[in-house]
Amino acid sequence: MPRVPLPAISPALGRLPAVISPSILSADFARLAEECNRMIVSGADWLHVDVMDGHFVPNLTIGHPIVQSLRKNTDAFLDCHLMVSHPKQWVQDFAKAGADMYTFHLESVSDISNLSADAADASVVSLCKEIHATGMHCGISVKPKTPVELILPYLRLGLIDMVLIMTVEPGFGGQKFMADMLSKVRVVREQFPAVHIQVDGGLTTGNSPEAAAAGANVIVAGTAIFGAPNAAEAISQIRAAVDGCKA
Repeated sequence: MPRVPLPAISPALGRLPAVISPSILSADFARLAEECNRMIVSGADWLHVDVMDGHFVPNLTIGHPIVQSLRKNTDAFLDCHLMVSHPKQWVQDFAKAGADMYTFHLESVSDISNLSADAADASVVSLCKEIHATGMHCGISVKPKTPVELILPYLRLGLIDMVLIMTVEPGFGGQKFMADMLSKVRVVREQFPAVHIQVDGGLTTGNSPEAAAAGANVIVAGTAIFGAPNAAEAISQIRAAVDGCKA
């Protein structure tokens, strides 16, 4: 069983509630535990942990030892986004470290040209099942150039808890939000009203309403929250944009 259950559809809203997940990539790493606790006190629901291996993406960030250290200092939901070439290699390590969500990239498991929107790939299915077997929630992400339809077979099988739509090219923070990626959010939301849809890349208090209108309910923001004069106010504004959306 997962350590922490995911939010269910809210009867009051008639849809999934907002989940705000500040990206710790924008934190002061010299004070990481303090920074993470500041986010939770400010109203964040999750903490988004960007794991990059310098191979799948050109940047190198943090790994499971940092997650393990954070877990000793917080009970917060650790939302781990694996931008790595071999996600299967790290499942057990992140589970033992205390990760709650393990999101991997579809592109890292199988060649996209070999995948189909109509049939599930055995290696992807196996990885999803392994992640769930550890007690972690399972997410799948796609890069901007990857068709979101390739995720649909795994949603139909009930294998994934969250879809992560990248609204920038993965690898670096501070990039410009790619609004055209929201069409992918709409495709998923129209077919799967109960699945969590996360958007990551260039999100701010200004464009969060647009993402929410497309159907996203999990908002990852780094600089917009960590760099805000008032993190609590920024989180509150993003939450209001999602929960107040009429779409």
